[in-house]
Amino acid sequence: MGIRWGNAVYGILALFAGGWIVAELSAHMPRLEAAATQSANSPQPLAQPWQGGSFPVENFSRYTSPFGYRTDPYSGQARFHYGLDIATPMGSYVRSWWQGTVARVSEDTACGTSVVVRSGDWVHVYCHLQGYVVVETDGDRVLVDRRGGIQLQQGRRVKAGTRIGRVGMTGRTTGPHLHWGLKYQGTWVDPAQVLQAMYANQRL
Repeated sequence: MGIRWGNAVYGILALFAGGWIVAELSAHMPRLEAAATQSANSPQPLAQPWQGGSFPVENFSRYTSPFGYRTDPYSGQARFHYGLDIATPMGSYVRSWWQGTVARVSEDTACGTSVVVRSGDWVHVYCHLQGYVVVETDGDRVLVDRRGGIQLQQGRRVKAGTRIGRVGMTGRTTGPHLHWGLKYQGTWVDPAQVLQAMYANQRL
């Protein structure tokens, strides 16, 4: 899938150098791992936590902004960043982290052209994609990126690793990257913590 886990996890560890993000969510990891072990979309419990997930981009370059408070690149003020920014070359494919249902495709927020996938208790958000959204005559919303071969219909079921878009610069962004957000039972969680757990599971 074009995934370079070693480089990706090295970047995650660099994000954690100060330790403050680790402390923020480390207490939640057993609960999140339990949710991954018994995904609402899995007919049987997974043998290992996180084995059903996929890294969300191809052609990983680096992490450019972590989850948590940061200096907003537009206002210069401290604001909470509800996701993990992953830089890749323009046009790199974005993959669904987990199997689920496309809950929404949109293009009318600071997120730009975006996809929201629901996987049981989890919601995953993908921002700043290429393409645009069309509304068909029967009311269905479809993300269209013809150059990338993407036509993603709202309500469609997707598997983990399915290509759901390409990295672009739509919405409020200063460069090509994927803003990837994760919610568990309605609460934002740190995607880097989840990637760390996925990588650790892969090495078992």
